[in-house]
Amino acid sequence: MAETSDKTYDLFIIGGGINGCGIARDAAGRGMSVALAEMNDLASATSSASTKLFHGGLRYLEYFEINLVRHALEERETLLKAMPHISWPMRFVLPYHKDMRFEGGTPTSKLLNIFMPWTRGKRPAWLIRLGLFLYDNLGGREILPGAKTISLKGTPEGAPLQDKYKKAFEYSDCWVEDSRLVVLNARDAEERGAHIMTRTKVLSAARAGDIWEVTTEGPLGDTEIHRARMLINAGGPWVGDIIHGKVRVNSSEGVRLVRGSHIVTRRLFDHDKCYFFQGTDGRIIFAIPYETDFTLIGTTDADHPDPNLKPDCTPEEQQYLLDFANGYFKEKLTAQDVVWTYSGVRPLYDDGASSAAAATRDYTLKVDATGGAPILNIFGGKITTYRKLAEDTMDKVAPFFQGMKGHWTAGVPLPGGDFGVGDVDSLIARLQRDYPFLDARWAKRLVRAYGTESRDILGEAKTTEDMGRNFGFNLTEAEVRWLMAREYARTAEDVLWRRSKMGLRLSADEARALDDWMQRTA
Repeated sequence: MAETSDKTYDLFIIGGGINGCGIARDAAGRGMSVALAEMNDLASATSSASTKLFHGGLRYLEYFEINLVRHALEERETLLKAMPHISWPMRFVLPYHKDMRFEGGTPTSKLLNIFMPWTRGKRPAWLIRLGLFLYDNLGGREILPGAKTISLKGTPEGAPLQDKYKKAFEYSDCWVEDSRLVVLNARDAEERGAHIMTRTKVLSAARAGDIWEVTTEGPLGDTEIHRARMLINAGGPWVGDIIHGKVRVNSSEGVRLVRGSHIVTRRLFDHDKCYFFQGTDGRIIFAIPYETDFTLIGTTDADHPDPNLKPDCTPEEQQYLLDFANGYFKEKLTAQDVVWTYSGVRPLYDDGASSAAAATRDYTLKVDATGGAPILNIFGGKITTYRKLAEDTMDKVAPFFQGMKGHWTAGVPLPGGDFGVGDVDSLIARLQRDYPFLDARWAKRLVRAYGTESRDILGEAKTTEDMGRNFGFNLTEAEVRWLMAREYARTAEDVLWRRSKMGLRLSADEARALDDWMQRTA
């Protein structure tokens, strides 16, 4: 029989992805009582399977999604300042060729076909320059440098590319460690009073007058009934299932599931800039420096039939990405160059778009209070605008909670991010000075993951041996204990593929040994 909690929360949030954890942090920081339930590990679905970019979405300008792009651009530097350990500026190189084409059916391509039919669906250079001008000026840049034209002849940027590419446009966006972003938001929410429950499945939720009664099943099979004044459905790909299956409320809103697949290859070029490639079909992909020794290539856009069907990079998607990249790189890639693939399902608001690529990436928030206690359902969203989505969610929540505090998250650092955007190298140098057993690569990895909290993990260690068992690639017992105690990690998969990407480094035997140790230690 399920136990009923004595406490009545202000908000009960379903979903431990970036939207759910971002909302939990924002609400807890306003003094609200918050509970969050995630049926798996934090960031176990869409929020750990992104292209790892804080970006405005240059291509969305062609769909006239000006507000989406502007909000995302405004957020880039706000977020960068709050998490300089897990996010950093990156320059993007967009090689140009006269045969670049629009994706069929974009509003921009339709207008050009009417007023400039001689372009024949091609993307003219002047239009790209115009787009980059807007990209530079819509969001009020302060830190990131603006766009410029560069030569690809005899330059590091041009070296790996085919000779037909003579020039490129270069602009700024930002990298982000997506799954770490989720965990840091959850940690900060908990430190501000939120109750974070991982591996806790919501079985049902029902209105009892002006209160929600939410029944959950915990990791050990125990059931509990939680009471809350308002329900937030941040279920991501499962948002529709929650509406119709768990909560059982009427809703005409729909979600469109779009799968984005990525491949990771050996390192393909010797610089730290990202490539933005335009295809002959009008679509775009990125080729991004990844984890020092690799290159990340993606993404695809394909409709996905069922949130419960695990998304995988299909052989066709893998070949599509290889062929796309081979249209640019001199050295041809084959399936043997692929060391890892991953896919995520984006839960987009169903706006009736004709294709998965054309479906809006903006978010939609819908409140239903017709049957008593209110529920807010979240459709869509981008990782870049998660903080703004949380603020907008709280604006929707405010009418139900008189006297609620206002916006506060802009400029407030996440755990470990209390240092300047340009101070990463000095932070690494000081860490090596104080812990001489760290080599440069190890120190950089720690700072890029934990920022100023690296010292909490290292503690009083004087030697490598003081860090305990080394599970491989300097992933030590001290670090894993920290992840288990502070970051909700329970399995090797949590550590190797979400708290880090050490899964690219450790062998299957090393991963099993780590998991065995964690199960014994838990």
